[in-house]
Amino acid sequence: MISLTEYNQDEFHLLHAQTVENTMRYFARELGFADEEDFWGIVGLLHDLDFEKYPKEHCIKSQEIMKERGIDEKIIHATASHKKGEKG
Repeated sequence: MISLTEYNQDEFHLLHAQTVENTMRYFARELGFADEEDFWGIVGLLHDLDFEKYPKEHCIKSQEIMKERGIDEKIIHATASHKKGEKG
């Protein structure tokens, strides 16, 4: 289990996580993946888990954190994948 508020306290980041979670759930349903709605919701919720505390290690530190917590490897991969191609 992992707590989003353990790594994010800023109201903006918490709202952003919830907004992305809801958006991912919506598109899962709309695109015919309703059976995977929970998976994509969790991915949306955790996609910036490390951003507030570790902005320079964004999408790297979150993988370490999630692995330590026993989070499914598919979720770890999906959350880390949104950074590909970004410069930073």
